Amino acid sequence: MSLTQLQTRAQLGIDAPEVRVEVHISNGLPAFTVVGLPETAVREARDRVRSAILNSGFEFPARRITVNLAPADLPKEGGRYDLPIALGILAASSQIKTSGLTNSVCFGELALSGACRKVNGLLPALIATKKAGQSAIIPQQNQPEAAMLSGLPIQLASSLANICRSLNGGDPLPLLDTSMAPQSSNHDLDLAEVHGQYQAKRALEIAAAGAHHMLMMGPPGTGKSMLAQRLNTILPPMTEDEALSSASIRSVCQQPVNPGNWLERPFQSPHHTVSGIALVGGGKNPRPGEISLAHNGVLFLDELAEFDRRSIEVLREPLE
Repeated sequence: MSLTQLQTRAQLGIDAPEVRVEVHISNGLPAFTVVGLPETAVREARDRVRSAILNSGFEFPARRITVNLAPADLPKEGGRYDLPIALGILAASSQIKTSGLTNSVCFGELALSGACRKVNGLLPALIATKKAGQSAIIPQQNQPEAAMLSGLPIQLASSLANICRSLNGGDPLPLLDTSMAPQSSNHDLDLAEVHGQYQAKRALEIAAAGAHHMLMMGPPGTGKSMLAQRLNTILPPMTEDEALSSASIRSVCQQPVNPGNWLERPFQSPHHTVSGIALVGGGKNPRPGEISLAHNGVLFLDELAEFDRRSIEVLREPLE
């Protein structure tokens, strides 16, 4: 068939709306067009996909190829669309079968050799995939991040050639093992290491028990930062939903998610020169700020009096 439709998911903040990758091959002069609000990295997929298909031992159709990323009004960015585009072209040119992709979503950036590379911000997409009752095919390099999510059938792909062999009746792709997902948190710091400071430690315990804000005042060297850095160690461990929510934010911000200690509550300590946008999020392409990164954990503003007044003012609504 000359028309193929596959499914993937975009990144929109910490949301992951579904994107349908439609590939149509028609007669005419050879051309390769990608439509549907693709940004530069998505438009450049044309060259990556062409080389990946040829280096994987398949034929690249010398015909007119149109790729539509629907919905058309949703901006598409990143290299996650390389794999579904390549599979769509191979399926539309009758080189592979798509029966194994009926209820699956695909993610993956392709190297020129056809190898699958890691995708940033994948965790929110996997959570949305699980809620939709679908399965997923992801790059093998995303295995540590995806191992935190249980109950979702995930196949690991190392290259485009391996996926195609699996779809054409070869050896199936390996499934991700989530049985070893960590269930506890281990802290490098401990409040018991602090000697003395009984009043301050008592105040920390009350703040942790009631989820209160806390203001510490005193001369330099009295242990304010040392105490604050240990506040999240006496907070109760996060539930799986809370941990996935915090991990999703870090994944979107392209910050490492530690699968070996993912139930530990986050601790963010921005420098006093931080801007208001970096603190609460925003920008031309909106990104989470320090407050979002501290979600379910602790936001420590050291040397509060040194912060810019405008940065402190933007904290008013989040605190309320």
